[in-house]
Amino acid sequence: MKKNAEITHPEKIYWPDEHITKGELIDYYRQIAPYILPYMKNRPLSLRRQPNGITDEGFFQKDASDSRPDWIKTHEILAESTGKMVNYYIANDVESLLYIANLGCIEMNPWNSTISKLDNPDYVVMDIDPSDKNTFNDVVDVALTIKELLDDMGAEGFCKTSGASGMHVYIPFGKKYDYDQARDFAEMLAHMVTERLPKLTTLERSLSKRKKDQIYVDYLQNRIGQTLACAYSARPKPGATVSTPLEWAEVQHGLSPKDFTIKNIFDRLDKKGDLFKGALGKGIKLDKILQKLSLAGED
Repeated sequence: MKKNAEITHPEKIYWPDEHITKGELIDYYRQIAPYILPYMKNRPLSLRRQPNGITDEGFFQKDASDSRPDWIKTHEILAESTGKMVNYYIANDVESLLYIANLGCIEMNPWNSTISKLDNPDYVVMDIDPSDKNTFNDVVDVALTIKELLDDMGAEGFCKTSGASGMHVYIPFGKKYDYDQARDFAEMLAHMVTERLPKLTTLERSLSKRKKDQIYVDYLQNRIGQTLACAYSARPKPGATVSTPLEWAEVQHGLSPKDFTIKNIFDRLDKKGDLFKGALGKGIKLDKILQKLSLAGED
């Protein structure tokens, strides 16, 4: 079956200040496909559609349209909240990716697990979510604290900018554990972060209830169906930023998410390649880490 994603209104302005069009976004996804698709393959997608660009609040969509092309892959999942089946889009190839982008999806938001093992995430995600009064240097400090804790545990973490104001740290789980175990591990790690940085960090989700200069260490992203912007996803933010994997040596004061955009990401990839491959690795040995922490707590 021939696949051909029809591109509509490529001249539409998506980033007004930068005069970047929908067509340029589509071209970005066409070029970035070899890098982004490994992190989208066989993962249900929750769509945020902004058909009029970044100034458009847009709307969310999970259920695939009946008018989609026959070659677009979908997967039905029972929604526990409603008891109804939801038919999620899946993007495993370039044309499917472009079809999703053409719907007005500036960013790509895949699940943490694949349809082969929906209950077993590939990774734990630590979402570093700053308040308005925080600097990105504050975000860097939290990311480095997570790195220190993971080093102490003998666990590996992979970081990326969110493409907005925060950062994400992924810890490989290798489909070996379920979402409850992922959330529990993330919650434990979040508590350890707040113990080390009690003034800077909090586990209070509500912006109105936490101090204006506190960063929320979000462990609740580790629930089935939760999504974050994929590695190499464009973001509907000024500058046309990209959620960009980093070397840990780059995570230092002075770093800015605005440094990485759809215009310059390819030069970086030519030099460094894909820094995020390890996030899909075989995963940590959770029982050994918990035993190590238990022994450390007895000292």
